[in-house]
Amino acid sequence: MKFNLSDFGKHKNFAPLSLTKPIGCIRMGIFTNVERYVSYLPEAHIGYETEDYLTHKYPRLDCDLTVNACVIPNPEFIAALLHLEENQSLYDEDRLLAQKGNGAEPIKFIGTKLIILEERWDIFQKNAAALDLDFNQVTEGRKTQALSPSNLLIGPKSKLFIEQGAMIEGCTLNTNDGPIYIGKGAEIMEGSLVRGGLALCNEATIKMGTKIYGATTIGPHCKVGGEVNNVIFQAYSNKGHDGFLGNSLIGEWCNLGADTNTSNLKNNYSNVRTYSYSMAEEVQTDLQFIGLSMGDYSKCAINTMFNTASVVGVSCNIFTHSFPHKYIPSFSWVQGELYTLNKLDKALLSANNMMHRRQLSLSKEDEAILQHIANERY
Repeated sequence: MKFNLSDFGKHKNFAPLSLTKPIGCIRMGIFTNVERYVSYLPEAHIGYETEDYLTHKYPRLDCDLTVNACVIPNPEFIAALLHLEENQSLYDEDRLLAQKGNGAEPIKFIGTKLIILEERWDIFQKNAAALDLDFNQVTEGRKTQALSPSNLLIGPKSKLFIEQGAMIEGCTLNTNDGPIYIGKGAEIMEGSLVRGGLALCNEATIKMGTKIYGATTIGPHCKVGGEVNNVIFQAYSNKGHDGFLGNSLIGEWCNLGADTNTSNLKNNYSNVRTYSYSMAEEVQTDLQFIGLSMGDYSKCAINTMFNTASVVGVSCNIFTHSFPHKYIPSFSWVQGELYTLNKLDKALLSANNMMHRRQLSLSKEDEAILQHIANERY
């Protein structure tokens, strides 16, 4: 099966995470959407319909099936795709889900209510539902590794799954509010308190004495400590020390210094305004709780404090004694009250220095994407 995952004009709705990747490559629950489709359809070939500057790394396939990347697939949606005939289109009410050929014949999707993303804050808002879906998919018919007796489990054993090679000792795990999935080679260090839902992905680490609650995803190779509430880390990012992070989205290759804290609620308890890349201005949301959204390769120093609903672009370097601005464009160098340009060559060097610690480096395609973002200053 061949198809393209299309951003369907929503790409900027999910910035800053989507500035460096198509929507289908953003992680929530346990998987990215690309990984989800591969888990359902192991023989699938997947391409992308996304922004022009991303297409060298994420090319389009020559095929006639296009799927909305904002839809989180479930088994019924996969079945509907497999049965879609030439020139048919699949709809959920007035929302286009998939199209084959010219899509002239509309078909209504019938099945369990789908998880569909509209804005970036939907990623943490709907993470609990995605975690439930992914947990059921990845654990069906499989046997978990045994939990060491040094741990305390509160809640049903069926909602805990530990992959081979994972390590957990001296922790409290509570599955009453959601499942806990521990990936291959992952570790939860002693003294940690974890209330599901949680996805701790492959080779990720929860540091000693960490407190986690509220539908959290810790992507592959991330290291997380302190207090974390309803946060999605993409991959290879670190928040290794004390400090509160809530209702937040953290990209890849980010680092939050010790005692970094985010506000996720206004003092007057009113709904939150936040920067929208698609509108190029602050917009009013219907949410009380929004924390930090940080793009790939960005970093902040020790004791950094972020206001409610702050947005940090790609490749930013923040070290300031006061609250930084609520919106920090990509490639910003924030030193005290001074906001200057983080030069591309310095940003590439910093990114490669971090990646070399994991025996990785930026590809030519990655560098071209960062060059474009630096030119546009999203």
